[in-house]
Amino acid sequence: SSGINAEYGAGVPLWRFVVDIPVPDLVAMIDWSYLSDAITEEEIINMLTENQPFKEERMKRLEKEGYPAYITSVGWLGYSDEKVTRLTREKLEEGWTAFKMKVGVSQEDDMRRAGLIRDLIGPDNTLMMDANQIWDVKHAIQNMEHLRVFKPLWIEEPTSPDDVDGHAQIAQALRQHNIGVATGEMCQNRVMFKQFLKLHAMQFCQIDSCRVGGVTEVLAIMVLARKFGVPVCPHAGGVGLCELVRHYSMIDYVLISGRMDDRMCEFADHLHEHFTDPAQVEKARYVLPKEAGFSCQMKEETIKEYIYPGGSYWKSQN
Repeated sequence: SSGINAEYGAGVPLWRFVVDIPVPDLVAMIDWSYLSDAITEEEIINMLTENQPFKEERMKRLEKEGYPAYITSVGWLGYSDEKVTRLTREKLEEGWTAFKMKVGVSQEDDMRRAGLIRDLIGPDNTLMMDANQIWDVKHAIQNMEHLRVFKPLWIEEPTSPDDVDGHAQIAQALRQHNIGVATGEMCQNRVMFKQFLKLHAMQFCQIDSCRVGGVTEVLAIMVLARKFGVPVCPHAGGVGLCELVRHYSMIDYVLISGRMDDRMCEFADHLHEHFTDPAQVEKARYVLPKEAGFSCQMKEETIKEYIYPGGSYWKSQN
């Protein structure tokens, strides 16, 4: 990302800065090493060039409609059924149509909670599941054979995030049920993503803006995902991630994929009040960021309160 860092100084949002970089300059900024067995330089240039005539139209659409999002905040493990019910109903009233729940405590608990959420959201809304690496390959397949009755779009991180072959086995087993495998939040670099994509081990590419090393590395991954026809659905389940990854989703739509119909960006509804440019969602769609920068600046009062060990919060704990 040194090229991006060296050039970035304009008073525009990061997403806008990136999509306005001329294609030859952008390609030169990105490290494409170790990827030639998956994508050629000609393919990269053609992919980015063919999208240039549509940039203005796509930016206007983002300005008008925003970018599709899904909500994670209704289905955390440890929530009572009453809390899950209340939160799901609240989000339905706000206009949300895609919901993610956590699984992996026990088959009985997973089945009960999945049935509860599916009944609440109805058959036409989208349900996703996230196992957070809890199962081995065999148990992942077995458990999803039971959970498939709730028609999840994907199972996220069903096994070790480093097990490319394991994810491929799970993906193959679940293909007959139209359940995809989503993963990537723990992958640190483009080479890992290359392996997942080439072996058809992920059907949804979940880049993480803090796990992967910088803007240009993420751009390389998103270009790879486009090559293999895999939608990018960024991970944003942590503090500040929603603020960051919305920029990548905008870049993906405007510059790389040109699609919003088969992808969405995660939204977790907490702690946005600590950022100077907080992520905004209206009617289940991310609002286009307009302030300059990458939206990652925390408020001074938050830093003073929570910086460890001298912040006022920590002093009050003594």
